[in-house]
Amino acid sequence: MKQYMTSKQPILKYENQQLIESTDYYVTEFPLTIKLNGEEFATVICSPKELEELVLGFIASEGIIFKKSDLKQISIDDSKGFAHVELNKQIDYASFKKNTQRMISSCCGKSREFYFNNDAMTAKVSNSNIRIKPNQIIEMMETMHSRSNLFKQTGGLHNAAISDGLDFYEHRSDIGRHNALDKLYGYCIQHDIPVRNKILIFSGRISSEILIKAAKIGVGMILSKSAPTNLAIELAKDLNITTVGFIRDGRFNVYSHPNRIVMS
Repeated sequence: MKQYMTSKQPILKYENQQLIESTDYYVTEFPLTIKLNGEEFATVICSPKELEELVLGFIASEGIIFKKSDLKQISIDDSKGFAHVELNKQIDYASFKKNTQRMISSCCGKSREFYFNNDAMTAKVSNSNIRIKPNQIIEMMETMHSRSNLFKQTGGLHNAAISDGLDFYEHRSDIGRHNALDKLYGYCIQHDIPVRNKILIFSGRISSEILIKAAKIGVGMILSKSAPTNLAIELAKDLNITTVGFIRDGRFNVYSHPNRIVMS
C-alpha cells in the first residue's frame, strides 16, 4: 500500500465571524519499526517518504554501522510499517540498550555534557575546514525556504538541507526534525558523498539534540532561521561546530566558531 505525505480532509474554518465548510491538508504520521537481523530495534514516527534513507541515516547515527559495507540490505514493507535491515555483522543488543539509558557525563575535561552513553560514543568533534561567505549563508536559507512546498501546504513539517554552499544541495522534509536530518545522512551514505565539509540548514530551533545529531553526521556547520539553546551552544563550542541562527531578512547571529565565515 503506497503511503502519502499528506491527505486532504474536510474541516470547519472560522472567518468573518462565521464557521464555513472547507478542506485542508494534513501531514501523515507513519510508525516505522526497524528490525536488525530479525530483531526489533526501534520504532520511529515519521513521514512516509525516503524511508530507506531514514533507516540508513538513523542506524549510522546510532553507531550500528560505521561504513556502507556493514550493511547487507534494507527492505521496506510500508503496508505493515516495517523496515527489515540485514547487516554483515552481529549486534550486541544488550549493549545498545544500556547505551540509550540516560546519563550525564563530561568528556575530555571540557563542558561537554551528554544525556545518553550512545551520544557520547558517536558524536564526533568536527575537523571540517569549510569556509563560506555571509551571502552564501543567506542564500542557502532562502533556497531551503523556497523549496519547502509541503510546509507551505500544511505548516506541519520540519525542513532540513545539506549543502556545500555552492553546487551541492539536497532537501528533505519530515514531521520529525531528527528524521529529516537522518534522511539527509542516509542519502549521503547511499551516494558515497563525504559530509565533513558540508553544511546543515535547518528550519527549527537548534537544540542540544539537533546539535548532537549534526555531530554524529560529521558536519562542521549548522544554520537555522531560529534560535539555539544554551546547551547546544556549549556543545557546539566543544565539538568545533559553527552555529548560526536567526537567519532572516539578510541578517544572522553567529554563536560558535566564527572562523568558518569569511568576509569579502
